[in-house]
Amino acid sequence: MSSADLRDHALGTLPAGNDVAREVSRGAKPPDVSRKITACVACRKQKIKCHMPQGQAPCIRCRKRGLSCTVNRSLQMLIEDHTTWKSAMMKKMQNFETALAKIGERLSMPELQCFSEPPDAVQLSPGSSNHDFEQPPPHCDPQQAWEVVMDPNCGPASIPASCVSEVHKQASPGGSRSTSPSDLISCGVISIQQAELLFMTYHQRLDHFLYRVLGHHESLASVRQSSPLLTAAVCSVAALHSDEAGHLFGPCYTEFKNTVSAQMFSRENGLDDVRGLCIGAFWLSKLSWILVGTAVRIASEIQLHRGIYQALQGDKEGYYQTRVYYLVYVCDHHFSVTYGRPPMTRECDSITAASRFLETRNATEDDARLVSQTLIWTVSTHVFDSLGVDVDTPLAASRLSQLRRHAISLDIWYADWSERFRPNEKVGNYPRKGVGLHFNFAKLYLCSHAFRGAPSNGSVQSDMPQELEDIANTAVLSATSILRVIVSDGELQAYLNGLPLYFDTMIAFAVIFLLKVATKYSEIVRIDAAKILDLVRQTVTVLRRITAPMHKQHLLVCIADGIEKLLRKSQELTQMSFDPSTSLENAQQTDPFANGFQWINNMGDFDILSSQTNMSGLGPWSFAFDLEGPSSL
Repeated sequence: MSSADLRDHALGTLPAGNDVAREVSRGAKPPDVSRKITACVACRKQKIKCHMPQGQAPCIRCRKRGLSCTVNRSLQMLIEDHTTWKSAMMKKMQNFETALAKIGERLSMPELQCFSEPPDAVQLSPGSSNHDFEQPPPHCDPQQAWEVVMDPNCGPASIPASCVSEVHKQASPGGSRSTSPSDLISCGVISIQQAELLFMTYHQRLDHFLYRVLGHHESLASVRQSSPLLTAAVCSVAALHSDEAGHLFGPCYTEFKNTVSAQMFSRENGLDDVRGLCIGAFWLSKLSWILVGTAVRIASEIQLHRGIYQALQGDKEGYYQTRVYYLVYVCDHHFSVTYGRPPMTRECDSITAASRFLETRNATEDDARLVSQTLIWTVSTHVFDSLGVDVDTPLAASRLSQLRRHAISLDIWYADWSERFRPNEKVGNYPRKGVGLHFNFAKLYLCSHAFRGAPSNGSVQSDMPQELEDIANTAVLSATSILRVIVSDGELQAYLNGLPLYFDTMIAFAVIFLLKVATKYSEIVRIDAAKILDLVRQTVTVLRRITAPMHKQHLLVCIADGIEKLLRKSQELTQMSFDPSTSLENAQQTDPFANGFQWINNMGDFDILSSQTNMSGLGPWSFAFDLEGPSSL
């Protein structure tokens, strides 16, 4: 029963037989009364003065004569008594609502606080009428949600749209909400003990792979106070990577999606909501592209890209804003450039000043790792912008100089950062080894452009220009370096159940790239196809072992299953190519890579994070990578 219902129920229990008082309780105008009765019935009958000490019966005459002294209640007395009673009841109800709100706050149950809203009517005082009641404010007209303002501190060179602002108050970029909103714990999705376990799993390990997204949040209570979206993201990602709490992934994941949906059109988003969106995008494959798009939009709305100006002056709030903007930038480029999609974040002042950001007094080694990622993705963005996404046309000779400059930029980046990082207390040597992996990933992406329009084995023109062949060989070298590290480095193998989706995607890309080259382009790129297939076979074996204890909905589990089947088909193709009894037509029908090399150059066709992966040319051996696991299409 709501507070309004309780009030109505209480107000309905008026003394019986009092219709006038009931009319007053409904808001009717009280009748005008000229006098009120003060004499008892006996004195009024004799028409003599009734002396009633202190206004209480019996009167002096009735007491002396032993008579029954009664006073009839006049209309005025009824109204006054009702007003007094109603005021007392209203005060009791307000005390009840206040107590209920405090209980909800103490028990972390915000849904109880909805009963603490102030009553619609003000307290009555004697003699008040319905004319004194305040009418509820009218609903805001959506067409009047904007106003023209002039900031006296801004000059004529200010941003054009700054002269028009919304009337309602927006959330501050770094501020937290004044009250704790409902989250997956208060809603009963998981218990507080389970949430603490998931938070520790994320905070002690996963967060350090991504340069500590949580920032200053050191406890579950702090995260819950700041953002229910961040809370749900942390719990969902932790459950996906936890052996002990893996069964909680389903309910946490569902609640996270519901929370994101509820926040999608909110104008109360803040810095921690962007953190939660980034965490989800980095690790939750099915939602990544949606989440990063929302994160970019909100980051722009709350103007995180402008925090760099305060950060360079040592301001702590500007430091946090810039740091989160770098996370959004890296996350955006993880799921745009390598998939043939134009990135939504560009090189604004925050990005160009990344190196200066490290010179501020608030910067840490985690920030250096984050800035290193920002810089390498800047190079990859230049690759995307200069070389485009036309995968059918071979690279023109004029583009080769651009490609070489990009390769030099990557070499310089690697020289600057390869020896920069010390072992991390939580993730060991990953910061240093991660530099090598990212370098090879970027080099593979860059140099795979050499295969645009390249002739396959058996073509009339099977020669590749020497300049392109050198670049193509660099791509093969980068791909094999990635797989050799995965096969031989036990420390990195232990980190695969925790690294963001980008690593899983690029491992799959390296495997399929080498399978493609070994089966279709071994004549134009002089490689040992047998060694390549053996390396892929070792990689599949390692991935099978690593993914055995993983959650079944982990993307790497799906990838391991998919590339094992592709390896089997590639081996069949290799055997058929050496069998003279096999016709060319049958070999082409069996070839999972028969339709060219397009998907390698434009990974938009190799979108492993979409609900249905479209690997052009894989025909009946394509696989849909979904959260439910791979399924043959």
